[in-house]
Amino acid sequence: MSGRPGARTAEGLVEGCRLGEHVVFRGIPYAQPPVGPLRFQAPVPVEGWEGARRATRFGPVVAQAGPTAERSVGNDWLTLNVSTPVLGEAGLPVLVWVHGGAYIAGSSSDPMYDPAALTGAGLVVVSINYRVAVEGFVLVDGAPANRGFLDQIAALEWVQRNIAAFGGDPDRVTVAGQSAGAGSIAALLTMERARGLFRRAIVHSVPGSLCTRGLAEEVAAVLAGRVGAAPDAEALSGIDPLRLAGELTALGAGLPGHRERWGRLSQIGVAVCPVLDGVVLTETPWRALVGGRAGGIELLVGHTRDEFRLFSVMMGRLGTFTEDEARTALDLFAPAPDGADAYRAAHPQATPEELLELVYSDALFRMPSLRLAQANQAAGGTSFLFELQLAAPASGGVLGACHSLDVPLAFGTLGSPAGRHFFGDRPAPEVSAVSLELQRGWVRFATAGDPGWPAHRPERQLTRVLDIESKTLPYPEEASRRIWERHDPAPFDLT
Repeated sequence: MSGRPGARTAEGLVEGCRLGEHVVFRGIPYAQPPVGPLRFQAPVPVEGWEGARRATRFGPVVAQAGPTAERSVGNDWLTLNVSTPVLGEAGLPVLVWVHGGAYIAGSSSDPMYDPAALTGAGLVVVSINYRVAVEGFVLVDGAPANRGFLDQIAALEWVQRNIAAFGGDPDRVTVAGQSAGAGSIAALLTMERARGLFRRAIVHSVPGSLCTRGLAEEVAAVLAGRVGAAPDAEALSGIDPLRLAGELTALGAGLPGHRERWGRLSQIGVAVCPVLDGVVLTETPWRALVGGRAGGIELLVGHTRDEFRLFSVMMGRLGTFTEDEARTALDLFAPAPDGADAYRAAHPQATPEELLELVYSDALFRMPSLRLAQANQAAGGTSFLFELQLAAPASGGVLGACHSLDVPLAFGTLGSPAGRHFFGDRPAPEVSAVSLELQRGWVRFATAGDPGWPAHRPERQLTRVLDIESKTLPYPEEASRRIWERHDPAPFDLT
């Protein structure tokens, strides 16, 4: 015997390690490595093993795109991690974390996602790696679309088979995600294969980014042309994943040059997103829920007040946006036919930069989040809503309540690199208080379906506003809500 804590899964015995009072398993495969003949295909069940498999290191990540893309060695991309207070038949609530990263990057090993605080509060926490960028979301002939979603379903199936051995209750699974992770969960809500795999969902900053099949085909053709290959599985399987990821990064940087053909997609800096392919994903989550083709569930939805500010700062553009750029943003992203005029009428004193930030924050994250909460309620579910208004004190306060600020607050990872970037080395007491409230909201919701504030219903639209003094108020972005009242996020399409 090794003396390490172990759990027996349907595939074989895994051995983890103790971190403080918790038991942690890392890098457990939930499907075979999607390489060789399995590249660009749906995930294939992992083969069992004899003896004990050591599970103490995070699995490698798939080739990623973007300026901050993570690199690691190995092709065992489809792995997950489990952190638990106790092994065996304890029947604890389970939280499955789906990371963000614009569908082109991200991994479960980010220190911002350290589950120690949530595990300490009594949750079994599972975090997953899934295919992103070219491997996960570029539309490839001869391969299923949205392979990243199929990976997530395979991971959730693993949870159903195995989580009882790690102290979890397979009937009390909550999926949680932010940004692309939240968009993934919104899609899973409507997918037949995902039904019954989770009971509740937590989604922060739901993106509205989906694209039509026609647009996805053009993007794939342009990307494949950059490496001299056809956009099909056989041809692209011969191209190194890192090279393809690098070309996707370059294509994203050059998107404005495709504006006349690719419209809204050309403005977001990312060339690939989930596709309405008609098989894996047949329609947008908002339409599916409102149309009765998906049932509502217990749903906790949140967004930040200043969603787009992070990207303004990252691009070095804060304070430099022009009237022409504001006009382009309004023309492309405000809901037709009169959304641009409505924004100007609702904010007559706004500068061009303020208008641009408003419409991008709304179109990309805030209104998709609000509309998902409303659609889930219309489908018979119960939706709870929050807005984070606590501003990041670091960087001179310029970040405001920006995109991703809520993640280290929810995980309690204020000391992680991302947490220190937002809140400094010594977070103020009000920051710690908001972090504790959001953590407790997650734990209460995953345990009993109630985060601790009233549900968001059409007649009152109550929203928890998280700030130095948190309050429950009517939805705080009323002007934007009215502008988008009859407009669900529309998929990106060819112009």
